[in-house]
Amino acid sequence: MTVREGSLEAPIRHPLDWKNPEFYDEKSALDEMERVFDICHGCRRCVSLCNAFPTLFDLVDESSTMEVDGVDRQDYWKVVDQCYLCDVCYMTKCPYVPPHPWNLDFPHLMLRAKAIQFRQGTPTRFRDTQLSSTDRNGTLAGIPVVVKAVNALAKNKTVRNVVEKQLGVHHKAWLPEFTSEKFRAYAAPSKGYPVRDGERTPGKVAIYATCYINYNDPGIGHDLIKVLDHNEIPHVLAEKEACCGMPKLELGDLDSVAALKEKNIPALAKLAREGYAILAPIPSCALMFKQELPLMFPDDADVQAVREAMYDPFEYFVARAKDGLLKTDFKTALGKVSYHIACHLRVQNVGQKTREMLQMVPDTNVNTIERCSGHAGTWGVKKEFHEVAMKIGRPVFRQMGEHPGGGEPDWIASDCQLAGHHIEQGMTEAGRTVDGKLAHPITLLRMAYGLA
Repeated sequence: MTVREGSLEAPIRHPLDWKNPEFYDEKSALDEMERVFDICHGCRRCVSLCNAFPTLFDLVDESSTMEVDGVDRQDYWKVVDQCYLCDVCYMTKCPYVPPHPWNLDFPHLMLRAKAIQFRQGTPTRFRDTQLSSTDRNGTLAGIPVVVKAVNALAKNKTVRNVVEKQLGVHHKAWLPEFTSEKFRAYAAPSKGYPVRDGERTPGKVAIYATCYINYNDPGIGHDLIKVLDHNEIPHVLAEKEACCGMPKLELGDLDSVAALKEKNIPALAKLAREGYAILAPIPSCALMFKQELPLMFPDDADVQAVREAMYDPFEYFVARAKDGLLKTDFKTALGKVSYHIACHLRVQNVGQKTREMLQMVPDTNVNTIERCSGHAGTWGVKKEFHEVAMKIGRPVFRQMGEHPGGGEPDWIASDCQLAGHHIEQGMTEAGRTVDGKLAHPITLLRMAYGLA
């Protein structure tokens, strides 16, 4: 086929028709995959993004016709398995997304295929369901008498080899530690500052902590509160909170996504209508409320209200600075920072707000890397995908260690702390010195303010 020029208009996203029975019709989905794969084969702009596109192009190139019509349609599922829904192809590369008449949405086509697989029970495994049950895992593993044993076993080589054999979790993949001191239980209350609204920003904040902050790394949440308090921004926690649903979405379990939406949206919508900016410190969670849930429930007014109120923390801070309401009394230089932009932040189309904020700190040089780290949530820890995830991340591992200011970076950071640990692992395996250098950007901002 002949590739023609793509649309110059801003991309739009059609609602996800996931309640339509045809959405789960395998033949219909395979027909659409054949159409889309043919367009991708003729373009190939996305070959360097992940392993889904090289898998597709290899299937085409090795077929009898060297076209998509020569590929066994059952092999399309090999492409589906390699997609982890980073959304970067749609938002940064593809010239044929809507409103282009070819109407190409590769990530949501892959999501449709994953939903079909999930309903059919293949290749869903016990492992996949367990990994995506973040609230339950955090609650059980965070019991004080259990948490030390769980964390110790996760570092035991013998145990990890058994877990790989029995459950399919790669023995080398980094796994987060759990804590019994959950963020929501220990978060400091607001100090009662007056609300000062800005032109761009509400003057009060509600924190949607996310599973990772609550169960695994509460220090990031505490640092966020310290930054808010330093800037005299009143804050509350969401009254009720469950997993955002992104792990279930990546699995194709859309009914579970809907169930989690019912737990989260009422409390968050109430906050949105009361004039709070809702901050989610993990990009995937913010993206869930900004994009995926609004596309799954386009007619739900509460979902749309939450979408309008949802901010990435640095999106909020930079807008607050433009309102003249953010303090810049930085006391500590950060030096050379190698900063990785998480895919699920890039596709929010808010710009490089974390970089903008960190560069406000005097004597701070930020080296920005815009490329997928390869971690991709639960995908990168699976036995069959971990080595591919490390391969995808190699350019990031290299660039994070090559600071343009010369020498090694003082800090490495990613808005997605899971990606940060994946990068830390990759840099360590490549012989880079990274011990003690990984810090979330919110933690770096707290340090820059000189806050203990």
